[in-house]
Amino acid sequence: MKQQQDHWLVRPRTIKILWIMFSVVLALLVGADFFVAHHPHFGVDGLPSFSAVFGFISCVILVFGAKALGLLLKKPEDYYDR
Repeated sequence: MKQQQDHWLVRPRTIKILWIMFSVVLALLVGADFFVAHHPHFGVDGLPSFSAVFGFISCVILVFGAKALGLLLKKPEDYYDR
């Protein structure tokens, strides 16, 4: 009997390769931002890699906000059984 193989996206080697590839792409994009002319509307948005930092912080705030909202709106497990 043939053993079932894991999907290629859940193999540890593939996950490591994807992490390395995404990290390299992120570093290249942030590095390329130093060579782009910025047209800031506010003072801080003209800094290099501002968009990357702002996007990351926004994502973290959204995740924690969703967790907090889940705690407020969560119903007990036996809510419908009562």
